Amino acid sequence: MNSETVLSFFKEITAIPRESGHEEHIIAYLQDFAAKNNLECKTDEAGNVLIVKEAAPGYENVPTIVLQSHSDMVCEKNEGVEHDFAKDPIKYIIKDGWMIAPDTTLGADCGIGVAAQMAMLVSDIPCGKIECLFTTAEETGLDGAMALQPGFITGKVLLNLDSEDEGEIFVGCAGGLDTTAEFHYKNEPVQEDFEFETVYIKDAMGGHSGDDINKGRANAVQLLGRFLYSCLDLDWQLVAIDGGNKRNAIAREAKAVIAAESDTLDIINERMEAYAAEVAEEYGAIETELKAGYAEAEPAAEAIDEMTAWNLVTALCASPHGVLAMSQEIENFVETSTNLASVKMTEPGVIRIGSSQRSCVTAARRAAAAKMEACFVLAGAIVKHEGEYPGWAPAAESPIRDACVASYKKLFGVEPKVKAIHAGLECGLFTEKFPGLDMVSFGPTLRGVHAPGERLDLASLDKFVDLLVDVVTNYR
Repeated sequence: MNSETVLSFFKEITAIPRESGHEEHIIAYLQDFAAKNNLECKTDEAGNVLIVKEAAPGYENVPTIVLQSHSDMVCEKNEGVEHDFAKDPIKYIIKDGWMIAPDTTLGADCGIGVAAQMAMLVSDIPCGKIECLFTTAEETGLDGAMALQPGFITGKVLLNLDSEDEGEIFVGCAGGLDTTAEFHYKNEPVQEDFEFETVYIKDAMGGHSGDDINKGRANAVQLLGRFLYSCLDLDWQLVAIDGGNKRNAIAREAKAVIAAESDTLDIINERMEAYAAEVAEEYGAIETELKAGYAEAEPAAEAIDEMTAWNLVTALCASPHGVLAMSQEIENFVETSTNLASVKMTEPGVIRIGSSQRSCVTAARRAAAAKMEACFVLAGAIVKHEGEYPGWAPAAESPIRDACVASYKKLFGVEPKVKAIHAGLECGLFTEKFPGLDMVSFGPTLRGVHAPGERLDLASLDKFVDLLVDVVTNYR
């Protein structure tokens, strides 16, 4: 088994539709793979797949190791890009040692973990029994992991392959909670002498709302709310608003269609030009492509009622986003954060704001959700919380952690970093579902996860595969 084999499987996976909640094609692919290779396979009602490779002769008494990744991916694309994630293969390039999807997400999170499991299943390396667990809908709420039933896996040691920094072994993660706010509005006619335009924020970096939340990146929804709030002293109407997408992604783009008299639009445009300069000064060291501006818009007959528009804009401006607290126990570790993820008009009369809160401390996570709730309740929205999942606390004693550290040092001559991650991993749920499970998480280096331009460092893939093989081969 080597990285070329893993990459070959991953290239096959990039051609398979597997957006969260629509994993039927990747499930069928895994089932077919197991059948072709005469491997035991079972699938539960949630679509979780387990493929088993029995121990090699002489290794029957070696502890069973569970290899785990999730089969779904975040589907994001740049504005104006024609790509149907329900049927189109991911278009990628190999450049300067990276595998890159220039205009969409690549799906290396966690497709590269899936590919590594498949390569391990067909390899001839001598090792004990391997159980490969492929879970569903991780990106939208860890639904597959939540649905796992006792006994679905039998191993007491688990390697989660869903991390994004080679050279780091993760032994803990944050838990999460989703908060949704809804404004219910009435339509009112647009004034006859009003003209229309779109104000926008676009081409922000975006990124993973856990792993990238502390990197100072712009949130397009927040920036749009801030600009609209600065114009509330003028007479204009909000016709439509749209921004962000997935709860676990930092919003890259946001726009609003507004209507006003020509002279008022001139003032708004002047303010936008000044605002664009302010944003460039504020984020210029990080957000080199970020743009704020305005453009013509198609006329519309109706707008959002004035009170709801005012409440919405005020709440978006006031809404918290970003790091709320750093850990007092782990140096440079984000303890608590919140992500203002999206604002959508997905059905008549409803504007829905999506957000997510993360923390390794349950009370702090719920307090962050309460902060978000209070902000929007004060503005007249209806708020609900859902999809809470637990964090994963580092274990005082962990034989598999110690084995991974020793293996890494033996292979590469340096010790890996052992740390916790602010992103959510399914390991927290596994501790509840399968008490006594000894776990670590590691993977190759990925960048731009959950955003177009996601990329995989191929040199790190070599080291990831070498470490995986060495651990599985030598663990006792």
